[in-house]
Amino acid sequence: MAPQTDIPLAATILGLIPQIWMNWRTKKTDGLPAIMMFLWAICGVPFGAYNIVQNFNLPLQIQPQCFMGFCLISWAQILRYHHNWSAWNATLIAVVVACLFAGVEGALILTLRPFYLRGNDVGILVVGVIADILLVAGLLPPYGEIWKRRGRVIGINWIFLWMDWFGALFSLMAIVAQQTFDVLGGVLYITCCVLEIGIFLSHLIWLIRTRHIRNEAAIQGKTFDDIAAEHEANGTAFRFAERTRKAKETKSSNDDSEMGTTSSEPVKDLTHDLRAGSRRGVVGENLLL
Repeated sequence: MAPQTDIPLAATILGLIPQIWMNWRTKKTDGLPAIMMFLWAICGVPFGAYNIVQNFNLPLQIQPQCFMGFCLISWAQILRYHHNWSAWNATLIAVVVACLFAGVEGALILTLRPFYLRGNDVGILVVGVIADILLVAGLLPPYGEIWKRRGRVIGINWIFLWMDWFGALFSLMAIVAQQTFDVLGGVLYITCCVLEIGIFLSHLIWLIRTRHIRNEAAIQGKTFDDIAAEHEANGTAFRFAERTRKAKETKSSNDDSEMGTTSSEPVKDLTHDLRAGSRRGVVGENLLL
C-alpha cells in the first residue's frame, strides 16, 4: 500500500475540528455514534504502526496519532453529553484508552520492524488491511442512526463530512494517477466515498420528503422537532417519528395491558371466592331454620 493510501490529512487535522467544536458548542451529540469515533480511534493504531515501520515522512507518521487523538476527544464528548458521564470520568477514560493505544502501537512497531527490514512485508500488509477495515467500519454506525430517524441525519457536522469526503476523493485520484494502481487503497477510498455519499443522499431525500411539514412549521414559528413533539404528546401517529420512540411506546402499552390482565385475574378469583362463601353461608342458615 502506497503512502497515499493513508488517512487524508484534511480528514484528520482539519475535518474533525469542526465536529469537536460543534459538540462543545451545542453540548449535544445525538446522532453521532460513539462506536463510530471509537472505531476510528482504534484504526489510528495500525495506521500509525504501518507508517512508522515503513519510515514514511514525518507528517505521515504524526498524522494517525492526530487522528486518534481527535477521535478520542469526540468520543469523550459523546460520553459526556449523550451518556451523561461526568467531565472528569469521560476525560480520564479517554486518557487511559489513549495510553493503551500508544502501548499497543509501540508493541506493533517493535514486532513488525525486524520482519519488514528483512524483506518480509506480510505482517505490515495485514496491519494495513485491518486499519482499512476499521476505518470503513466506522462509517456504518451512522446508518443505524439514519434508520432510527427515517433518513434524517443529525449530530454530524457537514463541514467535517464534506472535508472527509473530498479528502478520500483526492486521495483516490492520486492513486489513479500513479503508474501502478494500489488496489487496497483504491478499495478503501471508493468505499469511504460511497458510504459518505449515502449519508448525504439520505438527508437530502429526507429534506425533500418533509418539505411541506417543515414549511408549515416555519409559518407557525415552529421547527420540525416541535411538530414531532406535539404529535408524541397528543399520542397521534406521525409519519416521520423516530422508530425508537415508537418502539418504546408500543412496548410500554403492551406491558401495561399485560399488567392489567395479570392484576385482574386475582381480583376475579377473589370475587368468585367471596360469592361462593356467601352462597354457602345462605345454605347453612336455611338448614338451621
